[in-house]
Amino acid sequence: MRQGLRIGYTTGACAAAAAKAAALALAGRRQVEEVWLLLPNKMKVNFKIERCLFDKDKATCSVIKDAGDDPDVTDGVEVCAQVEWSKLGISIEGGRGVGRVTKPGLEVSVGEAAINPMPRKLIAQAVGEALGSGLRRKGVRVTISVPRGEELAKKTLNPRLGIVGGISILGTTGVVIPYSKEAYTASISLGLSVALACGCREVILTTGRRSEKFAQGKFKLPEECFIQMGDFVGYALKECARKRVERAVIWGMVGKLSKLAKGIFYTHSSASEVDLDFLAEVAKECGVKNAKLSEAVTAHHFLKLLGDEREKVCSRICLLAAEKAWEYVGGSLKIEVIMSDNEGNILGRANK
Repeated sequence: MRQGLRIGYTTGACAAAAAKAAALALAGRRQVEEVWLLLPNKMKVNFKIERCLFDKDKATCSVIKDAGDDPDVTDGVEVCAQVEWSKLGISIEGGRGVGRVTKPGLEVSVGEAAINPMPRKLIAQAVGEALGSGLRRKGVRVTISVPRGEELAKKTLNPRLGIVGGISILGTTGVVIPYSKEAYTASISLGLSVALACGCREVILTTGRRSEKFAQGKFKLPEECFIQMGDFVGYALKECARKRVERAVIWGMVGKLSKLAKGIFYTHSSASEVDLDFLAEVAKECGVKNAKLSEAVTAHHFLKLLGDEREKVCSRICLLAAEKAWEYVGGSLKIEVIMSDNEGNILGRANK
């Protein structure tokens, strides 16, 4: 985490806080303005309650999610919990704006609300703490809802993962670390699990939405087979090997693929720059004699200067990248690397 950035709180933590407040309002028939919650990471946090409505049978409270300085699409969303008397025990359900699972491979079974195991545990603990011995006489049903959830879900990977109708209630520690890699790598692992559960043995690893769109136009495969790995090439490859994927296609553009060709498996610009000298050396090995290549200021400029000799150089970069990727996973899966330009035209490809 970069110094000075604020941490935030997960949808799971917000749901648990809202549920605790609703349980207190129901049991005490009183307004609740704030609650303290012990998060899974052992932090004790105070949550302000946005709304609190109650009668003798049920209560509804809400919390406005604060994602801190993380660029989270759910930042500022209202997370609601309704708690009503029911049979013994604590049951947890999803209401409006909380997605429902339709594909296998996730932590939640098909047909259930997309409320992950840790948030479920946190919600149950929070409600149990609020009601105490009162739960010996009767139980409660907790319904989590997110009024804007269905709209926000369109900006997430939920539709791809088979979660329909809303967002997921997530979180393992209760906090959101700004710009952390954990959220992204978790989505890669989750995407691979869904792909395999849906019968995919080949996956297409792309560096972003644009490259994924290009790849989808080329490969007529189920959408579950396409995984956005971003800059986490090494992590994605290791997960493919661990989960026994048979074949992985890496689709990207010259900058990131040139890094992979050098054996760099985290390709963010903050960690490494495109090595134009390396690209020039690859071109030289391909027999290209072009003095202007030394004038290249970016990877794309380098491609432009190659002119008609671009294909053989790009194919060579792809081969080097495929070899590095194959070595990285110990030859445990087949690798293909494809390079495209900004319009999706394939510039080179190679298998290993």
